[in-house]
Amino acid sequence: MTPDEARSLMNHWTESEALRIHMESVAACMSAYADKLEPDQKDRWIVAGLLHDMDYEKHPSQEEHPFVAIEHLRNNTDVDDEIITAILGHAEYSGTPRQTNMAKALFAVDELAGFIVACCKVRPNGISDLAPKSVKKKLKTVAFAAAVNRQDIATGIEEMGVEQSEHIQVCIDAMRAESERLGL
Repeated sequence: MTPDEARSLMNHWTESEALRIHMESVAACMSAYADKLEPDQKDRWIVAGLLHDMDYEKHPSQEEHPFVAIEHLRNNTDVDDEIITAILGHAEYSGTPRQTNMAKALFAVDELAGFIVACCKVRPNGISDLAPKSVKKKLKTVAFAAAVNRQDIATGIEEMGVEQSEHIQVCIDAMRAESERLGL
């Protein structure tokens, strides 16, 4: 599946503009990590980012998400097992271990991408001058973007074996490069 085909599928399954922006943000971060870790697999990493929450709008419960999407992807697309396993692994409760670089990166960028979007919405210049220091400060404010799981962010950074500020900068830079698409 190409990123354009994944984007079409994502848009078919998802009406919420905010959720689409989230998936696009995750895909941008996945693209940046693919460039660092597996450049020849970049399109596949983008596909994982674009599709990881495709069923969340209509099936948000832990009993259904991401399992409804996985069933659809397995039975109706050519999405490969590594992408499917990465999507399963982004949901901690699925019990799917994150063993590949792709799976680790998807988990590591998912909550952080959402948090960065929230940070941008309260800044006069959006993402244009956002720095890791500002994101780290907001992470300490429990009431800010309270739905974002800070423990998942910390676990993702640990699993990736990267430094927190570096990880945040990679995601900011990736999202900044796509700021027009993301509305940031």
